[in-house]
Amino acid sequence: MKRISIKFAALLIGVSLAISVGCIGVPGPGVGWMSIPIPVSPYFQGAYEDMAFEQDRYSQVPVLPPISESVPAGLDEPSDDEVVRLLEKAKPNNGGVPFLETRYRNNVKITKELISDYVDPPRFFPLVGPVQVHHVHYKCTVYYEQVIRVGWPIPYTIDKKDASEVIYIDKDHLHAVGMPENTQQ
Repeated sequence: MKRISIKFAALLIGVSLAISVGCIGVPGPGVGWMSIPIPVSPYFQGAYEDMAFEQDRYSQVPVLPPISESVPAGLDEPSDDEVVRLLEKAKPNNGGVPFLETRYRNNVKITKELISDYVDPPRFFPLVGPVQVHHVHYKCTVYYEQVIRVGWPIPYTIDKKDASEVIYIDKDHLHAVGMPENTQQ
């Protein structure tokens, strides 16, 4: 009888310790075993954050008001952040391989040149309505000093003082068009 009570007491202590550690047993709305935190690799977390950032900032096409004389040519020039992100996407693994080769860009200067700016004739898009597509094309040249550090088998550093890359960016957005005069609502 004494052995059973010792085992029962040990089991009771073990269960109480297990449910009182971390997020388990915390008062509030519970979702059962789903409330146990699962560690996520920093690589996957960073990739998800980058995907969400680009989706929120650059992947949506806004519908702007109708075109008038007050609308400037090349309405939305690409930001430096967008140019650098597209440069990194265009040259995968340009940062090198960790612990073997690492690449850095120093003294970055970006020039943006408007190549073309034109508007298509009005047409109807489902779920949007009658709109005009405004096309703007930019040539972005990125000038920088590149430093390449190789760590294996023999450590050395390469400095390129006049490196440059060219990226072409197409930015399209929609302009609303009023209802044609000859149609009835």
